[in-house]
Amino acid sequence: MTANRTPMGFNTWNTFGTNISDKLIRETADMMVKKGYLAAGYEYLVIDDCWQEKDRSPEGRIVPDHNKFPEGIKPVADYVHSKGLKFGIYSDAGVRTCAGFPGSYDHEYIDAATFAEWGVDFLKYDFCHFPNGGDCKSRYLTMAMALRSCGRDILFSACNWGKEDPWDWMRSIGAHMYRSTGDIIDTFRSFTDIIKMQLPHFSSNAPGCYNDIDMLTVGMYGKGNVGLGAACTDKEYRMQFALWCLMGAPLMLGGDLRNMNEYCEKLLLNKDLIAINQDEECRPPYVVSKPGIFHFVKEPKEGESAFQFIEDKALVLLKQLSGGEFALAFVNMFEETTPMEVLFADAGVPYASGFDVEMTDVFTGERFTQQRDVFTAPVDGHDIKLYRCRLVKR
Repeated sequence: MTANRTPMGFNTWNTFGTNISDKLIRETADMMVKKGYLAAGYEYLVIDDCWQEKDRSPEGRIVPDHNKFPEGIKPVADYVHSKGLKFGIYSDAGVRTCAGFPGSYDHEYIDAATFAEWGVDFLKYDFCHFPNGGDCKSRYLTMAMALRSCGRDILFSACNWGKEDPWDWMRSIGAHMYRSTGDIIDTFRSFTDIIKMQLPHFSSNAPGCYNDIDMLTVGMYGKGNVGLGAACTDKEYRMQFALWCLMGAPLMLGGDLRNMNEYCEKLLLNKDLIAINQDEECRPPYVVSKPGIFHFVKEPKEGESAFQFIEDKALVLLKQLSGGEFALAFVNMFEETTPMEVLFADAGVPYASGFDVEMTDVFTGERFTQQRDVFTAPVDGHDIKLYRCRLVKR
């Protein structure tokens, strides 16, 4: 099976957009090996939109841009493979891609065969310029079947932005991962909105087909194709990466790996976080509580109190892991430091169980045993505390 673990890799879109080239892909491949990304599990290097010429060949084949890829795509794929990586490319279920290049609508089988000839291992399949009279499910099924007929094992990354509730059918048509949201941008609001929106839909996330909540923006700091200048902070990047790992979402990096700073590089290579993402059971997080907090509002609306009870900016999440362990996360979306607590009875471990909870901080490595039935943790604003836990007999 192509996707027997949550996919990990790098995609060009977030940072580079249209500015891609043979040279960039080779340099990124070198960096993925040199800096330890491949060893950590990031195995796919994916070229997104804008690698094509504006028109197909007279034979109906899609053609690489002669300026960006003067030798074509296969030599680039061969170089990526020579580094021990897998190579990915982009197309679209519509008539045109999002940037206006040829899509695969009515060309699914010839495109799948072409990608196989080039040595493609991963296909991101977008949803722009899709005909009003087209059938979304049918067209994604058609490309899934085309890929299965092409003679090469190609991971099918369907990207229809959540249209027609893909969590209900993408697995059954043959996708290995599916985009369930619109495009991420490099802001705290963007990635937390994505988490809030998709949290109820991760129950269908499982080995073989994964809910894709878009490429990570860790390390972009407001630059690049989806940077708006108002960059995330280091704590916000820590929260983003930890949440993607908790969800079991594909970890597709979007920052420039050639210029990643030490903090973000260490975060993205954190073996304990990656282990949570790659857990073989791939269970979704369970919402233990949304602890309501009386929060001071600086400028309340007329007639409202300055102290308001708010429930949607703090989450306590529990993720069951293989081997009898579990992860416990305290997510604080408020700007201020907030004390957060969990009643272990709400996490399925009442005091009368006779078990205590051994907790290891995933970020610091600190280990301790929690023996009471309430655990409280002050969490910095826009930050997360995450523990890997196991039960120990009292």
